Amino acid sequence: MRKLIYLLCFACCALGVHAQSSQKKLPPKVFVPKGQWIVGSSVSYSEHTENNYDFLIVEKINADGYSFKVSPMFAYALKDNMALGGRFKYGRTLVRMDETQLNLDDENQFDINNIYQLKHSYSAMAIFRNYIPLGDSKRFALFSETQLEVGGSQSKVANGEGEALTGTYSKSTDLGFGVAPGLVAFINNYTAVEVSVGVLGVNFSKKRQVTNQVETGEQSSTSANFKINIFSIGLGIAFYL
Repeated sequence: MRKLIYLLCFACCALGVHAQSSQKKLPPKVFVPKGQWIVGSSVSYSEHTENNYDFLIVEKINADGYSFKVSPMFAYALKDNMALGGRFKYGRTLVRMDETQLNLDDENQFDINNIYQLKHSYSAMAIFRNYIPLGDSKRFALFSETQLEVGGSQSKVANGEGEALTGTYSKSTDLGFGVAPGLVAFINNYTAVEVSVGVLGVNFSKKRQVTNQVETGEQSSTSANFKINIFSIGLGIAFYL
């Protein structure tokens, strides 16, 4: 009887080792196969208009403006579920403020009138993507996108009117590194909707400005973000070819 028990224990151990070795040899689940091209883009547009609008200590806001952003992307799968590529970004923002009153208290009130700001931003980005399939699904997967970005911006601000008009021109150079996880969902065999959000980023920026074509100034800044950035949520469409 004891020999039989030993034999059963040995057989169970052997089967367990065989099962583990079999699991290790199982091929990984493939969501994006090697050799596949990925192209897509995300576009966003918003505009606003305020007419005698009050917000906290800011009263009688009369302003309007818009914001436009576009970001085309391409990538190539070097290995299963791993892709390397690039992304480009362009953004344009316009704000016109005709009349605004800043009311701190009964004795401190300030008028802010005739402010015009126009800003262009642009960047090129190298990206690396790693896809993680959700179970056995061929339509849904998580991905992590590592980004290395180089870019800049140009902006001009005009304040006042007539002889009291003043203007400031700014130009910046930016360098950033970040990670943006996301979710991809296929609509059909080739088209997918993607949602991503930035959770980690390190940014370096150097800005130079000229006021009234006479006065100059410079600013350098470094920032690090280790939390979810709701302002970096991206929604786009991609084609897997």
